[in-house]
Amino acid sequence: MIPANKREADFIHSEEGIEVRAQLERMASDASYNTSPSYNSNTEVYTDNLISFVDKHMVYLSKHPQVNPGLYVSNLRLKTRHLRPMARHK
Repeated sequence: MIPANKREADFIHSEEGIEVRAQLERMASDASYNTSPSYNSNTEVYTDNLISFVDKHMVYLSKHPQVNPGLYVSNLRLKTRHLRPMARHK
């Protein structure tokens, strides 16, 4: 991922950004989460038109500094977690 501006670069290289990336990478490597790549129309950066789960969320957090990264990742865990089917009650 290539930062588009200084603010993005600052977050990506900050301690917080490095920790968030590590958390997102752990999620991406865990089959318990739906972390499929997403479509991206920027063919110069994403030649196959796919942006990885990690890059997608790092870009979002970089562009939205008002978002609390800890809460964002926590909510992302809830939203992307594969749910096990509930047992039927008789």
